[in-house]
Amino acid sequence: MSRYGRTDSEWEELVHTGRNFLVERAKLSKLTSYTELNATLARRTSCRPFDFERADERAAMGHLLGLIVERDQQIAPSAPPVMLSALATYLGANDAGPGFYQLAKELQLLPVSASADEKFGFWVKQVKRLYERHAADPASA
Repeated sequence: MSRYGRTDSEWEELVHTGRNFLVERAKLSKLTSYTELNATLARRTSCRPFDFERADERAAMGHLLGLIVERDQQIAPSAPPVMLSALATYLGANDAGPGFYQLAKELQLLPVSASADEKFGFWVKQVKRLYERHAADPASA
């Protein structure tokens, strides 16, 4: 079954490569942008890049980040869950996009009625936990 015009094998390649890239960023205690993630995926895979000029392609990137969070929890479970997608931000932004917070609500990590301050605090804690987790385990990948 293809979603967003990509085959299951493409999604698998994107999830694997995207997770590895985000883990690399966590080990360096660095954030990345959706733009940098997109360019890295295009360079490291045989998949076409996402076209952020299109709403469906932006949604597809959000879908990918959700799949990466799911895969990361399968490979390296944590309680409470840590969301690897916290490291991906809008170019020039100071935190994650709305899809990150929506997924956090769906995973029951963030209250549905969370204020802007609560969301930002949650994101900061997620980033800090990711940096700590991957600094403590240099072999994680």
